[in-house]
Amino acid sequence: MVVLVTGAAGQLGQSLQHIAQSYPGFEWVFCDSTELDITSTASITAVITKVKPHYCINAAAYTAVDKAEAEPEKAHLINAMGPENLAKICTEHGTTLVHISTDFVFDGTQTTPYTETNPTAPLGVYGASKLAGEQTIQNHSKAYYIIRTSWVYSPFGNNFMKTMMRLAAERDSLSVVNDQIGTPTNALDLAALLIELIQKDSAMEVHPYGIYHYSNEGQCSWYEFAKAIFEKNSITIPVQPITTDQFPTPAKRPAYSVMDKAKIKRNFDIAILDWKESLLTL
Repeated sequence: MVVLVTGAAGQLGQSLQHIAQSYPGFEWVFCDSTELDITSTASITAVITKVKPHYCINAAAYTAVDKAEAEPEKAHLINAMGPENLAKICTEHGTTLVHISTDFVFDGTQTTPYTETNPTAPLGVYGASKLAGEQTIQNHSKAYYIIRTSWVYSPFGNNFMKTMMRLAAERDSLSVVNDQIGTPTNALDLAALLIELIQKDSAMEVHPYGIYHYSNEGQCSWYEFAKAIFEKNSITIPVQPITTDQFPTPAKRPAYSVMDKAKIKRNFDIAILDWKESLLTL
């Protein structure tokens, strides 16, 4: 089973590399943006023609949510045109595309977990670019899985957990937003889920292609997440809960982006750790 991974230098790409050898029966090809540029059809075609992957996990993305407001063209190029290029070329070569999307496709006005069929309404450039990527895949491919996830963190790359650890070492106290509710996702759990999905999909006669939601279980605010990170690492620092209005950012965030994971649990028979349990595994 040959699996090509784009965006290998990002935190999901590094998480996949970290656990890949624990799964026999796979031949992995990891490419960073210098080895495979998803904005270039020539680059994609060259790699896929050579590698002949059964599956392509697209972990390449523009993820700088606030910076995207000032760089809409770049965000759209990577998050919308890139997936379109992949979808077209994967279709030509009979490769199943597994694409990572985001809770930012929603506006956060619900008070119950979002299902895959709830209306999308992104609040900013990043979410809009990711939604456009989902739509281009659906327009150009039939063999695809789009996995929406949220609040991804890991020992790799840049993420909220590493930012909190750094700030705790630099400051005497911190203020963290307490009125945005979502679910942290351990990128190592997400990586394992993607491998399990591919294993199970490859054995299926009828493939349940489409959009899926995946995060760890449970919900919290960023403030509660920060407190749990400090507790896990035995860090004592005063943390003040604040509102979104007290911490303005260039991009608006969904106030509530908890996702319903019933579909992925039902179709792939997977167990999902609670976010607090998963945090303790790092």
